[in-house]
Amino acid sequence: MDTSNGVLLPFYDSDSNVVYLCGKGDSSIRYFEITAEAPFVHYLSTYSSKEPQRGMGFMPKRGLDVSKCEIARFFKLHERKCEPIVMTVPRKSDLFQDDLYPDTPGPEPALEAEEWFSGQDADPILVSLRDGYTPLKNRELKVNKKNILDNKPPTGPRRSYSSCDAGFSRVSLEDLVEEIKSLRATVESQEKRISDLENLLLELSNGTA
Repeated sequence: MDTSNGVLLPFYDSDSNVVYLCGKGDSSIRYFEITAEAPFVHYLSTYSSKEPQRGMGFMPKRGLDVSKCEIARFFKLHERKCEPIVMTVPRKSDLFQDDLYPDTPGPEPALEAEEWFSGQDADPILVSLRDGYTPLKNRELKVNKKNILDNKPPTGPRRSYSSCDAGFSRVSLEDLVEEIKSLRATVESQEKRISDLENLLLELSNGTA
């Protein structure tokens, strides 16, 4: 169908039987129509841009804007951004285009995991895009955010200090004052020692020592 030097990133739209071929490091998107008659693959067109893509994503059909006849939406990954690429079919009518939007697979699973593991098979559950896709209410994602203020301690009258608390505070304050004095004396002693060493280093560098 096509040749490219990059890693192939194919996307197939089963509703319109169109396959989109993207390549990592390429700057174009080529798309073909698949039919049941020879030659089976028909070239449609090519979308080209200046910057190469580092990756590509494909929006499901139910996420498209049917009012603008949007048939595909890609998300082109650049080095520092993600660019949406919209493909539309020009139509003069504002009515819903049934040929562009047949019923498409929805998000509801046709089988549970246990049923599929047991060997059952089923066709996907289709949804209509006539009025735009609206997710079911039971599929809504609810996020419960905890309020950290709910765990704050209860506010009440402040506890009055007893004589023991006052004595303890006085002792602690006196200890802190003595420790500060001791630290200050240590700092002054170290500063004097650093100054003496700097003077000695200066004398050695000048050759006077």
